Amino acid sequence: MTTETSIDTGTDELLCTIRDRVALITLNRPDARNALSDNLTPALRSMIKACGDNPDVGALLITGAGQAFCAGGNVKGMGAHRDQKKREMSFDAKVADLQERQRLLTGALVAVRKPTIASLPGPAVGAGLALAMACDIRIAAQSAFISTGYARIALSGDYGIAWLLTRLVGTARARELMFTSERVDAVRCEAIGLVNRVVPDVQLEDEAFALAKSLAEGPALALHYMKDNLDEALSLDFNAARNREAERLIMLTTTDDHREAVQAFIEKRKPVFRGS
Repeated sequence: MTTETSIDTGTDELLCTIRDRVALITLNRPDARNALSDNLTPALRSMIKACGDNPDVGALLITGAGQAFCAGGNVKGMGAHRDQKKREMSFDAKVADLQERQRLLTGALVAVRKPTIASLPGPAVGAGLALAMACDIRIAAQSAFISTGYARIALSGDYGIAWLLTRLVGTARARELMFTSERVDAVRCEAIGLVNRVVPDVQLEDEAFALAKSLAEGPALALHYMKDNLDEALSLDFNAARNREAERLIMLTTTDDHREAVQAFIEKRKPVFRGS
């Protein structure tokens, strides 16, 4: 029997429920295309950390309410319109503040050792795009699109967008997308590797949750080590990465999940993993 638990995020601007070991985190500012705010963003940071640490959660699924994923930062609150306290901060203090906010949002999301999925019902722009790219997998509705957005407001980018974009689509496309801030539709996003799947709008919610549920039911320790291997593939040379893979695989051969998987294969049934 499926049970659903609602999690108090501290604000109506972010919703979180746990169902079938999937933490469904929903940015809930549809009238503002789910743009980040002083209420939504801290709550999102907290939920990423809490769900990442929760042993009852096997996967995180992040989406947006209404017709958007996330429109990025609050442009109206920038520059001369910024609140007085932030305007009075020193340059070094402003840099340190942004670095810390980045670390606790996209930094924390990349650090989660569970599968993370972004479900895009509509646009993902600027920091919202960085948030989607910080997830392991992206599924987009046919009507969705992305834009880096920063050039339009004469800014260079934050939340790791250049690093994430370069690793997903390569340096030439990343530069094109950053410099032009062009709107890229879902079909092209899939073609260049920016999203993994494009599905009809009406199927997005079901298909994204089905994928998250299947991953949440998987072997948690093996998935954890897979993420470590994949992360190190970006930084280690082949010999070092191969040696680390060997260490992790041998460690996993001693787990209950591995023994269960082998037994299930022999008995021709679906394995039941317990993360041990």
